Amino acid sequence: MQRSTDRILTTHTGSLPRSAELTRLLVARDQGAAYDPTALTAAIDGDLARTVAAQLDAGLDVINDGEVPRVGFSTYVTERISGFGGEGHRKPTLDTIKFPDYAAIGAKQIAEGGEVARVWNPPVAQGELRYDPEAVDARVELDAFAAALAAEPRQPVETFVTAATPGIVSTTLLLDEANPHYRDHEEYVLALAEVLRPEYERIVAAGHVLQLDAPDLAMERVIMYGDESLDVFLDAVSLHVEAINRALVDIPKDRVRLHVCWGNWQGPHQDDVPVAELLDRLYAARVGAFSIPFGNPRHEHEIRDLAAHPLPEGALLIPGVIDVTTNYLEHPELVAWRIEQAAAAVGDPSRVIAGTDCGLATFASYEFVAQDVAWAKLAALAEGARIASERLFG
Repeated sequence: MQRSTDRILTTHTGSLPRSAELTRLLVARDQGAAYDPTALTAAIDGDLARTVAAQLDAGLDVINDGEVPRVGFSTYVTERISGFGGEGHRKPTLDTIKFPDYAAIGAKQIAEGGEVARVWNPPVAQGELRYDPEAVDARVELDAFAAALAAEPRQPVETFVTAATPGIVSTTLLLDEANPHYRDHEEYVLALAEVLRPEYERIVAAGHVLQLDAPDLAMERVIMYGDESLDVFLDAVSLHVEAINRALVDIPKDRVRLHVCWGNWQGPHQDDVPVAELLDRLYAARVGAFSIPFGNPRHEHEIRDLAAHPLPEGALLIPGVIDVTTNYLEHPELVAWRIEQAAAAVGDPSRVIAGTDCGLATFASYEFVAQDVAWAKLAALAEGARIASERLFG
């Protein structure tokens, strides 16, 4: 994994805006409606080419495919793993329970947006989980990404590819109580580690850094574990980290970065677990970098907790310095200041790569930031990193 040896490198968290046509086709497939597979392939290829170019236009150093082939950052696994079916119902967030006016506004926005992906009612695990070799799997995505990179005359410093963790799959695609193959959540999440392992290894073998998306390690405090004690939630965090480590047993940790977040909805977030409660447990993950949101009003001040809870030896920090839930466009000087705060907390600017709080389009049709603003935010990220680099490296 590249370090910021003479300047602050820039990246993002994974999902980027999709075209309206691609969104329509992905949502249709997700809902089991009729769609044209040839048109979907063409839309994916077109979006991939534009997404690779747009990241480089914005000045980013470490880029990916924008997750444009996927309907959602976690639910895509149902397209390549058998054993899921039916419809689940995730618990509401504490935000929507405690702030009903806020919940009503959010429901109205979703309703007015038309057909949407299955974010809160995805399938559940009804049978034994098996990676389906006949399904569209990671190889198809990796080949498409490789083709888009080959067609682009400019090349990034490094590339990454995202994948869902056992924990976020288990808390999003819930375990059916009638499933005869898994006794409880622990058995389910550890089984997912084995099922997902080949995909992780394939991504690294293709030459990319693997980014594991694990919002469950913070976000589920206000969803699945919203009515449980903090200790119960933290025990779940440790279990989910154990599952990650089992899946990574044959992958060098310096080829893996872990993204953790509190959810990228524009809500109060008043019940978010403090980052200081999480860091020591997160550090047990066998990864080389930690992507944590610090570019939002609820958690920006917590960057100082990195000083009291130092990163594991050699590990990098990818601090979120761009908020992905509002259309406020960050000033490059603010971005630079946030990067400098992260460098001070870590104690070494070469161990900092500037990033975003979360994805800008985690599910097709489920976006909070306008597409033109999203790209402007990434350009501000790059400019802020340039300013910070001048101050940090001279």
